Amino acid sequence: MPFSNNKLSRDQLLSRFFPHYHLVTPQDFCGLGGGSWIIEEGQRRRVLRQHHDPRAPEFQFRRQYRALHHLPASLAPAAHFYVRGWMVIDYLDGEVKSALPATSELAQVLYHLHQQPRFGWRIILWPLLEYYWQNSASARRTPFWLRQLKKLKRTGEPTPLRLSPLHMDVHPGNIVHTADGIRLIDWEYVGDGDIALELAAVWMSGLAARRELVDTYAAQAKIAPSQLWRQVKRWRPWVLMLMAGWYECRWQQTGDGQFIVLADAIWKQLHK
Repeated sequence: MPFSNNKLSRDQLLSRFFPHYHLVTPQDFCGLGGGSWIIEEGQRRRVLRQHHDPRAPEFQFRRQYRALHHLPASLAPAAHFYVRGWMVIDYLDGEVKSALPATSELAQVLYHLHQQPRFGWRIILWPLLEYYWQNSASARRTPFWLRQLKKLKRTGEPTPLRLSPLHMDVHPGNIVHTADGIRLIDWEYVGDGDIALELAAVWMSGLAARRELVDTYAAQAKIAPSQLWRQVKRWRPWVLMLMAGWYECRWQQTGDGQFIVLADAIWKQLHK
């Protein structure tokens, strides 16, 4: 696994380290974002991933590689190669659907993840909330947003119920349905944290669906459902603020109006 301080272009990387691979086009495969490409050599396919945010510390991208390097194939694609700003991982042959899998299947894969050895670094939300505030448009930094930040800072993050490795970005677009079961991709926010934080952060459409997931997970984890649900509710304001801040920051970075629409929807929930 070579390491380098010099950022290579995509073509330089392929020419130097993967000369026998070629890019697969058109890029119409599920589960790939704008910073990912499929590369192929014969029958072997892998995914070339680029660090999507050049302003973010490189150690965050390197941690993602380390996590994928140690996670089992029953959860995530294996990682094979890393240089500054780039990694190469397995291509998962499967389907990315528009809806979450059945609650029992989703709870099972999350519980399987949470049983893995810890990564060794904690997920701390407060620095992210500060970062999003500081890097959003000044006109969008409302008094309400500031009051919510101050309130969370005063109360502090909930004491973890169980500390485990987390994915922290579970939504339909990050789940590949393979012949061997579902797998999680895009481990950008990976780290150790409270299992209830993971359950609070799953992108779900309603309260009833989330309660069903919590109850199903609690049965597998042998935790009292009421205890786990109370902890999930403690984390929800943190998660909503995280989502709103991310959308605000992405709008400032891209100018894409969809992020303002999404941010406004979260602010509406927080105003209730």
